[in-house]
Amino acid sequence: MKTLTLEGKIATGEGNGKKYLQLPWVKQQLEEKLGFTPFLGTLNLELSRQSVKRKRKLPKAKTIMICPPKGYCVGLFFKASIGGLECVVVLPQIEGYAEDLLEVIAPVNLREALKLGDGDTAKVKVYI
Repeated sequence: MKTLTLEGKIATGEGNGKKYLQLPWVKQQLEEKLGFTPFLGTLNLELSRQSVKRKRKLPKAKTIMICPPKGYCVGLFFKASIGGLECVVVLPQIEGYAEDLLEVIAPVNLREALKLGDGDTAKVKVYI
């Protein structure tokens, strides 16, 4: 399987990922389509310039789509790994969404499991 490596610095988010993951329809679809219940929060990476360019290729890759009810955005999900742990990269399809931001979800708190803090560098391998 081919991979696309994205690298960035860990950053604290605004809490929107946690709110999204708490929505019952999101949780249900993620459990059905990904096979796990996500930890309520995302790991945010501020991508390097090179990784921003690579990230642009993702919408053309094999994706898992979450189908929202009216009034919510579509989310594209890509299986990935970080530090040897299975995870999923999330690309919210929101106009004006920061191009250099990457959100990652997993069944565990990735910050704790990988002992990551703001400013640390991390690499995510996305399966394409």
